[in-house]
Amino acid sequence: MDPLLEVKIGCLVALLFLTLVCGLIPAQVQWFQMKAAKGRHRRILSFVGCFAAGVFLGACLMHMVADALTDIQGELGKQDRTQGYVYTGNLSRLKELDYPFAELIISIGFFLVFLTESLVLHCCRSTDHKSTPMSRPPPSSPSILHSHGVPAPSGHSPVSFRALVLFVSLSLHSLFEGLAVGVQQGEAGALQLCLAILAHKGVIAFSLGLQLVQSGTRPRWRLLYLGVFALMSPSGMAVGIGLSLSGGAAGGLAMALLEGVAAGTFLYITFLEILPQELSSPEPPLAKFSFIALGFSIMSVIAVWA
Repeated sequence: MDPLLEVKIGCLVALLFLTLVCGLIPAQVQWFQMKAAKGRHRRILSFVGCFAAGVFLGACLMHMVADALTDIQGELGKQDRTQGYVYTGNLSRLKELDYPFAELIISIGFFLVFLTESLVLHCCRSTDHKSTPMSRPPPSSPSILHSHGVPAPSGHSPVSFRALVLFVSLSLHSLFEGLAVGVQQGEAGALQLCLAILAHKGVIAFSLGLQLVQSGTRPRWRLLYLGVFALMSPSGMAVGIGLSLSGGAAGGLAMALLEGVAAGTFLYITFLEILPQELSSPEPPLAKFSFIALGFSIMSVIAVWA
């Protein structure tokens, strides 16, 4: 077997194993269940959640947004060099003005999730208002609350929607990471890139599993999300290997645009969902800051090798 292919297959197996193990630890271990936690146990879980929020903040700013900006600008520059000014009309004028296309694509992803969640909340509120007084839960009964404080009726939880968007954005990013490894033409380059991905994949998988648990996602859905998430990087790697063996080229611009939209969705989830939820806990503010900063610092250090 080709040594380069052996390296890529080894990276594929390592990514799959590490992601599954790190994601399933918080998802399946009872200790991480926030509902059953009390006193010191609950305080520790809150700090672990703050650490996970810091990891997502670092992954958002130091990895996903940074990668999207670099890839979109690189692909636009490549199009410009190979085809000249093929853009016409308003797009050509914007390009002459050095218009920030990459930032626009990320913003579209941000507002896409913002609009979708607003529609979900609107539908949930309308359904709740149409319910009869007898069908509504009493004020003393536990209910699922959205991170902005909006009560969500059972079966239409925006918290579950948040978990879904988090899963989709991270999965897309993982797919593109695996694709980048798969198309490498040298053993050293493939191994270095795979090690960089492995360095942060375990931390992100653990944080995703923790968020799925704390958002109240059902066990079967947690397993499905984590299983699909674990398969995304290996799937992208397999596609990249196929492309490198066949001599084909991936649709670079289309993939860069998708990565930009995924980064925008993750930006929304990080700043408007995860961070506010963790900061609303009753623990000391400086302690919460310390754990969020610790998670961010780990991801920023990993970015040196990424």
